[in-house]
Amino acid sequence: MSEFESFETFAGGRIKAWVKGVPVETAARAQLENVAGLPFVHSHLAVMPDVHFGRGATVGSVIPTRGAIIPAAVGVDIGCGMMAVRTSLMAEHLPGSLSAVRSEIERKVPAGNGPAGNHRDTPARAATALRSSGLDERLTRILGKHRRIQRTAFANQLGTLGGGNHFIELCLDEAGRVWVMLHSGSRGTGNIIGTYFIQEAREALEKRVLGYHVPDKDLAFFVEGEEMFDDYVEAVGWAQDYARLNREVMMDRVLMALRDLLPAFTLEKHAVNCHHNYVEREHHYGADVWVTRKGAVRARAGELGIIPGSMGAKSFIVRGKGNAESFCSCSHGAGRAMSRAEAKRVFTLDDHAAATAGVECRKDSGVIDETPMAYKDIDLVMAAQSDLVDVVHTLKQVVCIKG
Repeated sequence: MSEFESFETFAGGRIKAWVKGVPVETAARAQLENVAGLPFVHSHLAVMPDVHFGRGATVGSVIPTRGAIIPAAVGVDIGCGMMAVRTSLMAEHLPGSLSAVRSEIERKVPAGNGPAGNHRDTPARAATALRSSGLDERLTRILGKHRRIQRTAFANQLGTLGGGNHFIELCLDEAGRVWVMLHSGSRGTGNIIGTYFIQEAREALEKRVLGYHVPDKDLAFFVEGEEMFDDYVEAVGWAQDYARLNREVMMDRVLMALRDLLPAFTLEKHAVNCHHNYVEREHHYGADVWVTRKGAVRARAGELGIIPGSMGAKSFIVRGKGNAESFCSCSHGAGRAMSRAEAKRVFTLDDHAAATAGVECRKDSGVIDETPMAYKDIDLVMAAQSDLVDVVHTLKQVVCIKG
């Protein structure tokens, strides 16, 4: 790599990767080359510093395509993303113990997978939002065309966290101001939609007579002009809108919990709500293309985004620089350094407790796979993308709630 370039170029220039100083696993590099070699990839593949092995395509990829979309690249956690708001509260307004705050948030926002992770009844805000958004009618239309998609209790999941790496946090910025930050997506319905269309894409690939070959069955795609392409765009758009609304309803409920326990506060004009697993029509390098950000955040010039660390690390509110070579994108987090299974083998509860010292959070075996050491060094990740974003605020969590 030239000392004048901020990115590494490989695969004959088809890949530009902002990974200087950040290790990239061999398996991830192989996936990147698989995707970059597809005939409908436009210009090049952009790789973020949190890149790691994923399903078909790496997490931490920006994939611009002409005339095709790869459902598995979008994934099953459609519309997963972040939301953050800054309050007028300061660190000194928080109690010495934050356990009651954590418990009240957990009471108001169900977490985890399965029925226990749903509301028993649709919250009033969610019910109103569903009526005004038209999401129910849109989903009914989608399900009418694709009867094999199972209808879930999506209304009762609106305003819920889910499991895995989804979280709710209270954070302090560099001036001691209190932020609320959360991470979630389209929950069970989005998962079902994503899984259904990934399988449909595989079947379409087998039936198609155009002679296309993909090196991995999870790179099966829909071709623009096909009926299933249009149906997928409609369904994925629904899931992305539902995911955004889910974060808004969840944020309302977290703020409700804080108002029950903390001094009166106002919200300041620093709210951010951004996807990092999604597909959208954009214009790049002289063409209208479909941009799939699989674990990446849009970072147009002046646009605010969120790059979270892990449970015990820093997170960042950033402002995009509009870097054209990255398709105006940045990383969506630190990125996993090891698999969940490996993290459970390697780290102990004592390791996890030490890494999350000073954070009110779970410190049991159920979250070992989310321990900070299972992720890449967020400082290295941020340094590698200094020409993609500027840091506006640095946040440190004091409460972290996991599903």
